[in-house]
Amino acid sequence: MKPTLAKRTITIALALLSAQLMADTVDVKGGARIVGKVTKIDGGAVVVATDYAGTITIKQSEVTAITTDGPVAVRLASGTRVDGKVSGNAGSLQIAGAEGTITTSVDKVAASWAAGGKDPAIAALERGWAYEAAVDISGKTGNKEQLGTAFSFRATLAGSQDTLQFYTAYDRQVTDGDKSADQFRAGVDYANNFSGRKSWYVRNEAGFDRVKDIELYNVAAAGLGYDFIKEAKQTLTGRAGVSFRYAGYRNPLTTDVKSAGLDFGLAHRLQMDNAVLVNRLSYVPTFEDFANFVAVHESSLELPLLATQWKLRLGVMNDYNSEPGRGVKKLDTTYFTRLVLSWK
Repeated sequence: MKPTLAKRTITIALALLSAQLMADTVDVKGGARIVGKVTKIDGGAVVVATDYAGTITIKQSEVTAITTDGPVAVRLASGTRVDGKVSGNAGSLQIAGAEGTITTSVDKVAASWAAGGKDPAIAALERGWAYEAAVDISGKTGNKEQLGTAFSFRATLAGSQDTLQFYTAYDRQVTDGDKSADQFRAGVDYANNFSGRKSWYVRNEAGFDRVKDIELYNVAAAGLGYDFIKEAKQTLTGRAGVSFRYAGYRNPLTTDVKSAGLDFGLAHRLQMDNAVLVNRLSYVPTFEDFANFVAVHESSLELPLLATQWKLRLGVMNDYNSEPGRGVKKLDTTYFTRLVLSWK
């Protein structure tokens, strides 16, 4: 029994030693050693993925040595990039690349990532277009004859510091031969994150709503934004600025709106395991009369359809005008189910 127990003990010890030898190690001041996988070095921090404590983030200034069991990409403070195995002790690092070994120090490492990968600093500066088109068609026969069609399109150019969006949408509903919805809108929105969570924005939206008797409307606004939540899977951004709003009515007895005012907005996005929840709210009052305002709210849940670029979007939209045209209700509520195609 004892020899068998001893053999098992030796086997376990050798397995643990082998696992340690096959892993990356990070030595810190005070003599502690972290064993795991160095996933990246960025912003003055060394990130290590471990089996026993999850992801550990260590201040780079507290690190005395780094050793990797395989090649990694390293960018030094001078801008030099080297892909190779890292070893070192007492603050000194040796990076064994294809063209030789470079000796440096821990504090001279600006960033590190997977070998052969793109430099995160360069990737962050790159911007690319993303597109989405959505359509829904609904109909009804019997006691009422109804046909509804809606279409929307959005193009987004996003980078690490700014986002530019162009969008348009059209909604038409006919019930028993009478139009119950005839609305078109198109707009552009630009936001620039100039400092951390802070941003500035400009936007302009124009269109018409013939059921609400609006021949033409336009809202131009600019202001500041702040990210109350800025995480990989969730964002919450608030906006506050000034605006100029125009609304021209077909009915000559209705007074057109031509006034400067305020502009408030709130945008929330939550990425879940198999769905995306989006909430948007805008509120635009005039300076002449703060009781004269328009407010638009939209909430939607987006579900992927298998492993394709197609998605199903379920939601509700509320469009409120505190001083609508004659004979027009203040609030319109639309429930929708849309088929969405996304591509880049």
